[in-house]
Amino acid sequence: MENLPVYHGPIGKEEGERRLAQDGREGCYLIRNSDSVPGVYCLCVLCKGFVYTYRLCRDEGGSWAAETTPGVAKRYFRQIKNLIAAFQKPDQGIAMPLLFPVTAQSRAQTLTEEQTASHSLSLTHSSDPNAYLHQRPHAAKGHKNRNKKEVRQALG
Repeated sequence: MENLPVYHGPIGKEEGERRLAQDGREGCYLIRNSDSVPGVYCLCVLCKGFVYTYRLCRDEGGSWAAETTPGVAKRYFRQIKNLIAAFQKPDQGIAMPLLFPVTAQSRAQTLTEEQTASHSLSLTHSSDPNAYLHQRPHAAKGHKNRNKKEVRQALG
């Protein structure tokens, strides 16, 4: 499961819902660990503003199945990627086809970009004229011919 790009690990129900809401596209989906049943995974998909969650279980033979809507025959797949491919088609017993994978890697990249933007904004929009020097003291040290006062004037 760890090698699957849409697997987010033990993030919890609320975090999974937040990540899907942040993506916001109908049919975006991810897989996470179940909060309530050890060793079980959850396939979560966004449909009309709600997150639908389906348990993914592995049987004794190693095949995967998803708990779907009552009345829909349970299907078994040797690999989880085959289960995902099957549920990308309509009318498979889930609220909506799996259309847009929310990958853990894209999530990590988004977080890095948000942190970089946040850090950049905090440096640029600070009301303290010395904030840049306090947060990044190595910037002033890199200029041997300037003292801190000259650096403040250049930034300010």
